[in-house]
Amino acid sequence: MTQVLTDATHDPGLRSWVDSANAPGCDFPVQNLPFGRFRRQGSDEAWRIGVAIGEQVLDLQLAAAQCPWGDGIPMLLEPLAADDLKGFMALGRTAWKQLRAALSQALADGSDQGPFLELCLLPRAEAEMSLPCAIGDYTDFYAGIHHARTIGKLFRPDNPLLPNYPWVPIGYHGRASSIGLGGPVKRPHGQIKAAGDAPPQFGPCQRLDYELEVGAFVGRANAQGEPVALDDAEDALFGLVLLNDWSARDIQSWEYQPLGPFLSKSFATSISPWIVTWEALAPFRRPFVRPAGDPQPLPYLDSAFNRDAGAVDMALEAWLHTAAMKAAGAPPVRLSQSNLTDAYWTWAQMLTHHASNGCNLQRGDLLGSGTISGAEPAQGASLMELSLAGRQAVMLPGGERRTFLQAGDTVILRGHCEAAGAVRIGFGEVAGTVVD
Repeated sequence: MTQVLTDATHDPGLRSWVDSANAPGCDFPVQNLPFGRFRRQGSDEAWRIGVAIGEQVLDLQLAAAQCPWGDGIPMLLEPLAADDLKGFMALGRTAWKQLRAALSQALADGSDQGPFLELCLLPRAEAEMSLPCAIGDYTDFYAGIHHARTIGKLFRPDNPLLPNYPWVPIGYHGRASSIGLGGPVKRPHGQIKAAGDAPPQFGPCQRLDYELEVGAFVGRANAQGEPVALDDAEDALFGLVLLNDWSARDIQSWEYQPLGPFLSKSFATSISPWIVTWEALAPFRRPFVRPAGDPQPLPYLDSAFNRDAGAVDMALEAWLHTAAMKAAGAPPVRLSQSNLTDAYWTWAQMLTHHASNGCNLQRGDLLGSGTISGAEPAQGASLMELSLAGRQAVMLPGGERRTFLQAGDTVILRGHCEAAGAVRIGFGEVAGTVVD
């Protein structure tokens, strides 16, 4: 199926005249070309949209003005040059693919446009990043079945998965205003209930956690009252980012019944700054397969294409860099690794279900996958899982122990896609540091 989805922009033999894009293991080779919003560090320049290429950022405002382009391409660059990623999204998938092809050719080795575009590059190390676009709404799903099952076993050993889990893509409406790119994450306060009959107390969270997730940007709006068919959902997905759904577990355990998470989640969500487009992921699409014995999705969540290529093969990692490690000059330690193929629902299924009641999704809306853990205990994508809800400390180098996050801890999420016959592409990283 990947042969149908791929085109010349995915050619593993393609190289760029930007030398750093050809380095083995590079996150942003010419086969990737993710979008982000940036300006020069320390400046008051206007924000603009760029494309990551190796260790550089291609400034699309300068590229539109200074480089010759083929027929129709200047029109596609126009919203991007005006710092309007949503305006570009509105042009639709045919336009997204057309511009990707033009950028691929322009950045490829031997391109006649190279001398013009060399003047439009800024080292990524000198770029200050912002959210790629204004996020109007944010929905977090619960598609990580291994996470759901582990958490369920901790609290409901005899019934870890609720009866609706195999049938309904579970989600909750999150807080868009507190989404950022990481950096300092202030420890939240809230109501915390001790065991027994004592009344709850208001105070700082003592069980702060991370959740290793993936986020999807919606690129096509649907009118209120108009559902999105499963096959059409593919054309509504613009691209993916890494996502850390910071969680206050002690606040969450007291407040989540009967309506779900509230203050335990709304204080911070962090995403990586570069949107890896849906087109770039084509070589890494995989069949969507339900575990043996599980019911098949209802017809509105099922299609031949979704079964053949609905999943995305994306390796995920969570790293921890404690204050003590930093002081000693020691590197961060990897807490866990997992893969997005373990998601119980595909992105198309989640989007289709979200709109199935007529909910009007908007361009720039963000969908979270939910915590993507692996099947093994060491692949838990949160400290809640790795520490068994605080009952078993995670041992770190140097004798440190963690059940939940402490002040000065930096959580780093990383992700990449890799497959035989394709060039590895990455998502960069998102890092956040706990501040009391």
